[in-house]
Amino acid sequence: MDRDRLPGPTRFRHLRSDTSTSMNVVDALDAATGTTCLVGAGGKKTTLYALGNRLSTAVVTATVRIPIFDRHVTAVRTTTDPVAALDADPSFPLGLVPDRERADRYLGYDPETVDAIGAAHDGPVLVKADGARTRLLKAPNNREPQVPATADTVVPVASAHAVGEPLTEAVVHRPERVAAITGAAVGDEITPEVVGRVLAHERGGMKRVPADATAIPLVNMVDDEADEAVARRIAAVVRKEVLDGSVDVPRVVLARMRDATVVDVVDIA
Repeated sequence: MDRDRLPGPTRFRHLRSDTSTSMNVVDALDAATGTTCLVGAGGKKTTLYALGNRLSTAVVTATVRIPIFDRHVTAVRTTTDPVAALDADPSFPLGLVPDRERADRYLGYDPETVDAIGAAHDGPVLVKADGARTRLLKAPNNREPQVPATADTVVPVASAHAVGEPLTEAVVHRPERVAAITGAAVGDEITPEVVGRVLAHERGGMKRVPADATAIPLVNMVDDEADEAVARRIAAVVRKEVLDGSVDVPRVVLARMRDATVVDVVDIA
């Protein structure tokens, strides 16, 4: 798909700053307090670290494997008792993980342990709660995502750059599951409709969102005007799909998380 030939932006109510960089990514994703979980594909880790470096008392952790992230935080503690480590260590942003699995990645805690971290910490807890093997889009398997029961915000992530690419393993983690929940076929060209349906689906981006939590889909890699047109199409699909759903979805965030720029915030209500 040629993004330059996409029709103009879908018109519905949204919030936009005259200077997009003045929009705060922490506020856009409701990450200033409570437990925020990143799921999906196409920018989870980048978003996790961008938030952590903008929050003065952030804890960064995971319920799944996570690449070594020491350079993104002040300190990382590997411990089976993260609550005790949190009490003993005032370094923020603070990384908490149970152990190093191998040279290039840490293990994650079980969701119940992250619940305990959230209950003990008087500040934001940021959680990588899904894996995607660096792909641009994904749908979870039966064991995914690993979202703590007390999560306050879940951020399903997808990349605008998935649009126009083939629905294959080179671009998509678990393409057969994306096909199953969107009606597309493996090998088809990925459309904004496919990405939007994945983000909004109860077996996609909305899977295991706790009943009391808020979900804020994030369309990442909005690098230029063509990407923005694609992202608006995706947001329009999310809006249509979630308006009658059971999950609270107040907005879709369009962003370029490599430099933490919020391009726009699209209001769902």
